[in-house]
Amino acid sequence: MIQHPIEPVFDKNSKILILGSFPSVKSREQMFFYGHPQNRFWKVISKIFNSDFPNTIEEKKQLLLNNHIAVWDVIASCDINGSSDSSIKNVIPNDLTVILNIADIRKIIVNGKTAEKYYNKYIKKQINREAICLPSTSPANAAWSLEDLIKEWKTIKA
Repeated sequence: MIQHPIEPVFDKNSKILILGSFPSVKSREQMFFYGHPQNRFWKVISKIFNSDFPNTIEEKKQLLLNNHIAVWDVIASCDINGSSDSSIKNVIPNDLTVILNIADIRKIIVNGKTAEKYYNKYIKKQINREAICLPSTSPANAAWSLEDLIKEWKTIKA
């Protein structure tokens, strides 16, 4: 069983909550979200909000908070082989009230189908909120180009 090692990023001004499934091996090593160099999350978010690409964890946090975005994952702990979403078993979900009790979250986004699956299974009925599923920014989602991801992800601003 692997515990989620990364604290959520949010503050009282966060309006959009983006949830992944569970941090990759690279993210767990870096102790921050979307740490794999091939993951397109930071490229997508920086483009959408017309910001410079963030290189450090501090710059990534500032990019999120400056644009009222909270980031966490659906899963608090699970059994997983490496970074393979398809190997996830024995899921224990995160308690999103940690964020929802402080921030006025108006939109919940799940980053990909795995996050959507576990959100719908474990969290949706607890908090009674729909989540919008956007295509995964993971390098495993090679069918989506960076340009197409940016187009789809622009809906987080609407």
